[in-house]
Amino acid sequence: MRTERWRSRALVASLALLFAAGCAAPSATADLARIRDLSSAELPESAAAEEDLDPGAADARAISEQLRRPLTVDAAVRVALLNNRALRAALKEVGVARGNLAQAGALPNPELELEITPQQEGLEHAHVGLSAEIDLTAAILAPLHERAARSEHEAARYRSAGEVVELGYRVRAAFYAVQAAQQRLVIANRAVDAFAAARDAARALFEAGNVPELDVATQEAGYEEARVTAAQMELELLERRERLQRLLGLSGAATAWTIEAAIPEAPEALATPSRAEARAIRASLELADLRRRLEAAARRAGALRAGGWLPDMSVGVHGERELGASDEAHAHPWVIGAGVTLSLPIFNRQQGAVAAQTAAFDSLLERYHGLAVDLRSAAREARSRLASAHARARHYRRVILPARKRVLEQTLLQYNAMHVGVFELLAARRAELDAELAAVETLREFWTAKAAFDALLAGRRVEAQRAEAPAAMHTGAPGADEGGH
Repeated sequence: MRTERWRSRALVASLALLFAAGCAAPSATADLARIRDLSSAELPESAAAEEDLDPGAADARAISEQLRRPLTVDAAVRVALLNNRALRAALKEVGVARGNLAQAGALPNPELELEITPQQEGLEHAHVGLSAEIDLTAAILAPLHERAARSEHEAARYRSAGEVVELGYRVRAAFYAVQAAQQRLVIANRAVDAFAAARDAARALFEAGNVPELDVATQEAGYEEARVTAAQMELELLERRERLQRLLGLSGAATAWTIEAAIPEAPEALATPSRAEARAIRASLELADLRRRLEAAARRAGALRAGGWLPDMSVGVHGERELGASDEAHAHPWVIGAGVTLSLPIFNRQQGAVAAQTAAFDSLLERYHGLAVDLRSAAREARSRLASAHARARHYRRVILPARKRVLEQTLLQYNAMHVGVFELLAARRAELDAELAAVETLREFWTAKAAFDALLAGRRVEAQRAEAPAAMHTGAPGADEGGH
């Protein structure tokens, strides 16, 4: 009896240990730490909390602290990482792969069966039978399925890290768009003032009999068109601000944030790393994701192939004893036996499932090689776009804007000498403002291209966001060269 009791306890302990081993899986905190390492971003701890739907109090305080001052581009990225709901959803989705991993490594549950045969005619005593059975094939294949699920889980981490990098790019692009729209609206309002001055001058000259009514009508039409364009730019600013608002995940009173007014100037020299293509390939989170998925497909095919040749085996232990009187307990010991149940893999050896998984592997392999080619092309394209935007931005700053300023200065000198009329002077001023508008837009293109290039080297290929054609002031006809002052 002591031996039987020891065996029972050992069986229970072994089953408990097997159950605990099968339930082991990475935690949400470990997933978040891994995504932080891959994306090099400071993600909030609350993103790993499975029970919380809202950012924690510490995150709310951090967001409030950032919004007290005019936002910089880096501060905007930090707010988005703390508060963007789409990103938090992407981080939570890693839990799906984590749950699949835990399930894949779980051992099959043992099946218990209790059978009691009461005392009846032909039986001297009642009988009790107890049996335990476990699916041995499933237990043998569980580690193979777990390895495939572990690769899928790592692939999910890479995908989430890519979402983090892409969000950073989208916030930067939206931030620069708001800055440019804000700065362009200021220039547009100055242009409206210039158009208003031209209109007023035309009216005064017409009343003095120095210009025809056509000039007055032309300047009045130009002024009204300028007002419409300025209103369009104001709407452009509001739309771009709301796009950034959505990325930051802000609402209510938190939407009253401000940003640094002027978009920064392009640097004097553009430093791009050598061997950008190789760096993009090494850093690519998309390629890493596909590599892990390839590993998962190969391991899943291996598990299916092994399962196709293994018979479905179940092993069990059966015990039976007679239930006599209480003083006859030692006279009717347990009778222990064991058994094996198996099915022969003759007709179904998972041939179709193996073929499907092999095809999935081949498809992923083609996508992997295609993505590597695309990434090299994307690196060259991003570098070319960045170099072009930098050259154009510097050209506006060094050549075009100074040239327009000189034109205005010389026109003013000619106006003072009464060689040109007021309309020519105002037209030169409007041309200078148009150049300033174009210069601001090229700065936005440069900083957006730089953010896309940096994101590519950080592991995420992004489509460079090209804003809709921004509104531009219309110079209109300058009017006649009559009337001097």
